[in-house]
Amino acid sequence: MALTALLAFNVANSVAVLVLLSLGLGVIYGMMRVINLAHGEFLMLGAYTTVVSANAGLNLWVAMLVAAPLAVGLFGLLVERLFIRFLYGRIIDTMLATWGLSLAVIGLITTIFGNTVRGVSAPFGGFAIGGYQTSLYSWFVIAVAAAMAAGVWLVLRFTKFGLIVRATMQNPDMAAALGVPPQRIYMMTFALGSALAGLAGGVLAPVSGVSPVMGGAFIARAFITVLGGGPAIVTGTGLASTLFGSISEVATFLTTPVFGQVALLLAALIMIRILPQGITGRLLRRSL
Repeated sequence: MALTALLAFNVANSVAVLVLLSLGLGVIYGMMRVINLAHGEFLMLGAYTTVVSANAGLNLWVAMLVAAPLAVGLFGLLVERLFIRFLYGRIIDTMLATWGLSLAVIGLITTIFGNTVRGVSAPFGGFAIGGYQTSLYSWFVIAVAAAMAAGVWLVLRFTKFGLIVRATMQNPDMAAALGVPPQRIYMMTFALGSALAGLAGGVLAPVSGVSPVMGGAFIARAFITVLGGGPAIVTGTGLASTLFGSISEVATFLTTPVFGQVALLLAALIMIRILPQGITGRLLRRSL
């Protein structure tokens, strides 16, 4: 019984991590059709912001929940104004530009901080599930992931900003005719997706080694989840995260973490073969 409870808790934590990794990318790719290959580096910048801020004396909660998304959101806004806004509708050019950006960010952070792995101590302690010990901080990761998904859904569904964003992405010419500047909406949407990535990096900093190349460990899982989820940003990300997170964690439990990652990849390949438009491309088409 305790082993089953531990497995269920680990599955929930794995799903939450995938939601954190993917939601910002889902906003940028799902709404703007911009393939941001620097998404992993946005996560990494959020993690470094948390580590540097906390080591400088800033409260850890403020560092991860305020400083990280704010810093990366501003960085994303700058990137959109300097590069991305000239490349809308040019997928290959956008991929090359963001890939170059990722290499530049990795090089810059390596020059500043070196190749050493940094980190901050996870707050809280541990708790027991039967005879097994696990971290209380995982509950916080699950709570933040749920709050992020619910917050994005509520903003896009019930606020004027969300309505304007969705309308602009669907028909920018009509939005412009109605007095809404599409370029400003694109800028704000990209900054929002970047801030979500920064928040994810900040929250994951205490449980992952923070290094200049840490984004490479995240980017593949984020893209797999977003593509598997399909066009519905929040619903698709949530469903794909639940599916892939469960498969990966169960496979890890039965074998090793390496086979868990392999199982996730195989599940993604099979699902994309069966549902090339993702889960919400075939099902729940009207969801958000």
